[in-house]
Amino acid sequence: MTQQRMQFQAEVSRLLDIVVHSLYSEKEIFLRELISNASDACDKLRYEALTQPELVGADGDFKIKISVDKNARTLTISDNGIGMDRDELIENLGTIARSGTSTFLEKLGESKKPDINFIGQFGVGFYSAFMVAQTVEVTSRKAGHDEAFCWTSDGKGEFSVEEDDKSSRGTDVTIYLKQGEDEFLDIERLRFIINRYSDHIALPIILEGSDQPVNQASALWMRPKNEIKLDQYQEFYHHVAHAFDEQALTIHWKAEGKIEYAGLLFVPGMKPLDLFDPKRQHGVKLYVKRVFITDHADGLVPPYLRFLRGVIDSEDLPLNVSREMLQHNPMLAKIRQGITRRVLGDLNKFAEQLDAYAKFWENFGIVLKEGLYEDTDNRPDLLKLLRSRSSQCDALVSLEDYVGRMKEGQDAIFYITGENADKLAHNPHLEGFKERGVEVLLLTDAVDDFWPTAVGEYHGKVFKSVTRAGQDLGKIKSTNDAETKTDKADETQAGDLDSLIALMKLELGETVKDVRPSERLTSSPVCLVADDGDIDIHLERFLKQHNQIRTPSKRILELNPKHLLIRKMAARAKASGAVDGLKNIAWLLFDQARLMDGETLSDPMAFGEKLNEVLAKVV
Repeated sequence: MTQQRMQFQAEVSRLLDIVVHSLYSEKEIFLRELISNASDACDKLRYEALTQPELVGADGDFKIKISVDKNARTLTISDNGIGMDRDELIENLGTIARSGTSTFLEKLGESKKPDINFIGQFGVGFYSAFMVAQTVEVTSRKAGHDEAFCWTSDGKGEFSVEEDDKSSRGTDVTIYLKQGEDEFLDIERLRFIINRYSDHIALPIILEGSDQPVNQASALWMRPKNEIKLDQYQEFYHHVAHAFDEQALTIHWKAEGKIEYAGLLFVPGMKPLDLFDPKRQHGVKLYVKRVFITDHADGLVPPYLRFLRGVIDSEDLPLNVSREMLQHNPMLAKIRQGITRRVLGDLNKFAEQLDAYAKFWENFGIVLKEGLYEDTDNRPDLLKLLRSRSSQCDALVSLEDYVGRMKEGQDAIFYITGENADKLAHNPHLEGFKERGVEVLLLTDAVDDFWPTAVGEYHGKVFKSVTRAGQDLGKIKSTNDAETKTDKADETQAGDLDSLIALMKLELGETVKDVRPSERLTSSPVCLVADDGDIDIHLERFLKQHNQIRTPSKRILELNPKHLLIRKMAARAKASGAVDGLKNIAWLLFDQARLMDGETLSDPMAFGEKLNEVLAKVV
């Protein structure tokens, strides 16, 4: 086959330009990334060889070799792993087939100096070679195949692929160094970089001219914790997560007893770009007796912990277990239980570090809350981890904090859902609660529409949305003594309110379910609420947007008897011709209540006409 030249996928071209021009100060990390890729290639072949030993043959001694040619100014990283065929070379090195590509590149484009962490978490470490290379050659022969191919590029928009005469399986990455990059031809400099970044690699890394590995070549997760330094954990996280950021939390333990396994898991410091991938896959690798099995073992980690990165190594699973068999393996289910308990327990301890946990919650709270809906067994531990904004506190609030501040006579945990906490804090539904000093949780994630009803209660206190009718605020004492006194004016107009309610019911008709006085309002004239048996207002809007509801529920319109406008309307309600004088105001108030709840006007033209008529009478 003759040489074939091809264009990089557009996203790769942009990414290469960003890597080359933005990460110069971090250029030595390219070696770590290439060594990490070589290690993954060997892990994958070792797994395939469990059922196809002929793929390995006599060459079962997996290793990574690094060599230099000072005359040619090349650095080569070689492995005897699974290798790639022609199509895989093109797909893996010429395209980016991963969800979030566009979003990723948009974020990079918004910054004058893109963050290396974003590039690292995207899993494109191979391209970091172009920081020091004028040309990169990747020669590879896939295990079990006779053909070999060479991929070549200068990183400026094109690459070529042609046949090669490589006689052994695996991959050689040869870097033709740019001028000024001679440090990467120095064996001692390479030794320092490997010791710093890749000592944790479980395969021997052999430098040219030596038979002894540069690294310890033992599984880091099997070593005692007191023998591991913080920077070793850090670099292993970089390797296993293909990340550049610092982990927020390291969880390292060994389970012993009926089931034995070792775990080394990390909570990332940044939100992975695939966190909301529909497949909800985790980033925990499964090993059996130090042999890599799979990157994504179904059932190993619950979906709401999919932000985890790391390794689980079982001593009890059969070495020849297939990925399909894992889905129904009862032993894996027990390992999952142990992992979940351990992670939730360590997160609970981590929560004592308020600032660090607040950052964690910002990144992963929305995912963790999925467990409140899905995982009834671990729900008590998840509720301990829950944090949210509230009407009384800018800092994150735990349920334990909330319950400890509940008012005398309060028997429920009140919450409101919406898109923005600041807007929710000024929602009319909260007015009566604020008057009585009652705290309301401000919930702004989509999952918040579902979990409170699924959970039901916390320590005997039920979760109750403030947008529902029937909130018995009367038994909770007001913090404003002046508001608790009934004045003569209020008593006088109270009798007229019935007439106004009857008038508004007649005018609004089937548009509303009912019209009634409100205990919750103090400064706004009206609000719309859901009846006790109906779906919550925000949840209904969410379901409607996703075509899950066609006919919306009718709402109850509540009137604030103490508001000046309502009092004047009530006073006029008994007068002759009151309907004609008040009907437009009734519709305007109804539309106002809809707008305050984030709804749109069903008929903007009619709203404008009614508003003009009312204004014309008062000008």
